[in-house]
Amino acid sequence: MSSGLFESSDSVRTAQPLRQVQSARLASPFRLESGGVLAEVIVAYETYGKLNAKGDNAILICHAISGDSHVARHDETDEPGWWDIMVGPGRPVDTDRYFVICPNLLGGCRGTTGPSSFNPASGKPYGSDFPVITIGDMVEVQRKLLDQLEIGPLVAVIGGSVGGHQAMTWATRYPDRVEGTVILASSPRLTSQALAFDVVGRNAIRSDPHFHGGQYYDRPPGPGTGLAMARMIGHITYLSPQAMDQKFEADRLQPREVAMAFEKTFSVGSYLGHQGIKFVERFDANSYIALSLAMDLFDLGGTSAQLAASLRPARCRWLVLSFSSDWLFPPAQSREIINALIRNHAPASYCDIHSHCGHDAFLLPDDFSRYGEMVRAFIGNLAAPPARADGEPDEPPGPTSIFYEQRLDYDRIAGLIPPGASVLDLGCGSGQLLVRLKQTGRRVTGIEFSEVKVLGALKNNLEVIQADVNAGLRAFADRQFDCVVLSHTLPAVREVKHVIAEMLRVGTLAIVSFRNLAFHKFRRRLAEEGRSPVAEDKWYETPDIRFLSITDFEDFCHDQGYSIWRCIALDTETGSEVTGEVNREADLAIFVLGDEGMNLMQDAVRL
Repeated sequence: MSSGLFESSDSVRTAQPLRQVQSARLASPFRLESGGVLAEVIVAYETYGKLNAKGDNAILICHAISGDSHVARHDETDEPGWWDIMVGPGRPVDTDRYFVICPNLLGGCRGTTGPSSFNPASGKPYGSDFPVITIGDMVEVQRKLLDQLEIGPLVAVIGGSVGGHQAMTWATRYPDRVEGTVILASSPRLTSQALAFDVVGRNAIRSDPHFHGGQYYDRPPGPGTGLAMARMIGHITYLSPQAMDQKFEADRLQPREVAMAFEKTFSVGSYLGHQGIKFVERFDANSYIALSLAMDLFDLGGTSAQLAASLRPARCRWLVLSFSSDWLFPPAQSREIINALIRNHAPASYCDIHSHCGHDAFLLPDDFSRYGEMVRAFIGNLAAPPARADGEPDEPPGPTSIFYEQRLDYDRIAGLIPPGASVLDLGCGSGQLLVRLKQTGRRVTGIEFSEVKVLGALKNNLEVIQADVNAGLRAFADRQFDCVVLSHTLPAVREVKHVIAEMLRVGTLAIVSFRNLAFHKFRRRLAEEGRSPVAEDKWYETPDIRFLSITDFEDFCHDQGYSIWRCIALDTETGSEVTGEVNREADLAIFVLGDEGMNLMQDAVRL
């Protein structure tokens, strides 16, 4: 069995006192959304970095269900935090630049008022008398804390899992205070399957003979077995099938010896038992019940219209990240969020990070080089947008290639789009075209499939949605954009008819550029050298699946009934426009399409 068998996102958390935790007492009483009242509320929190003179460099971190205020180390002598990879000097949430605050949740057991806290009415811990709380209550406590500390606008609110629920609540309830919102591995509400796991976990706790109806604080040992079972159930949902196979398949019948009463026939059994026992050392069973129920009650709507209405009050920029193997808060739920934001015309970016780590991926280093850098780029743009974005080509071919050019089509495309127009770029890469358009006043959004290029677009201070254009643009409304662009991507499109139709549904105009394979040098290369005229050195590495000419595309438009408002044929080697025999003399073509009868922007683009 590997030495790292017991390692998990929970490994660094202990029951040790938090050495640099601070506390604040809020004005009383505190009224809850359920109708209950807490006579007093104390909030435990930790801060990192310094609030600047303007007070505009603050970032709020919202932790997940089993987290606490100790998000990161304060110095080398400090205990590890639960998100050291993300927060600290030089990290994506850079504490040399930002003032970071992380409060322990209302209902928690690490310093903030919760079921184990003193109840002034009884003189004993609340226990089961602690009222039902909601995500909204947690956020209201955080707001009151920030008011008390005189922290005004927030650069960003960042949260994963149930922390994402809090961040969304911040964005919609206090839109004037949030510049950006980062959501990782979260959802608009829990699936019925996720609810089922929580129901079983709470029942495991309540069924423990030492639970005593929740009033167990003076009757040891307490419901440790039930809480451990709940954590074991929960921990299964944090992993993925791939992660579990990697951990346990090689030595599945060689469990590590652990002093516990749980079954340990299999290595996965000793792992789960260990996780359950460690959790009992630092967490309170009543808090687990209260916090998991608050998470389960969170609901922004079960339909796309309801979700869009719930998110509509927000005024911030958004970054939504999901993880491909997360089956607790699956990527489809993050796509529901981003689709609702698209419906609201909100400035939003999204990426589904390819990962084998399951729900816990946002806490682990395995995929951090991608999702961590996306967070860094996003909040960096919020705090201090670059004066000039990087407009260099993504990965230009070598200078000896006949395809080598400085994307002359971008200059021409930019000239076709009026100032102030809204633009959707399909297959935007790292945003070379969109950077040019944004700098001259256009409102721009990109769609890109590659994670690497999504990161590049974020670094260029752009809104970018990771998606496969072949699946369509159904998240976008009819005529949501003035112009939809497909530049140099058409040969790689599988569903050509569907994609072009969607472009003309979503945009008033569609601009399509592509390499003309009937160009005389390409013909000669094929005829005389017997070599395929592809952009890359190796034909089998090109993403292109089809080869077309200007004449081919003209025939396609005629067959589909699309009006060609303009065709610009270019010789990129000379940098000139071709006006003669374009199908032979031009290596690059730009088509401007519109349905019959359209006249919006007609004067700007018609010959």
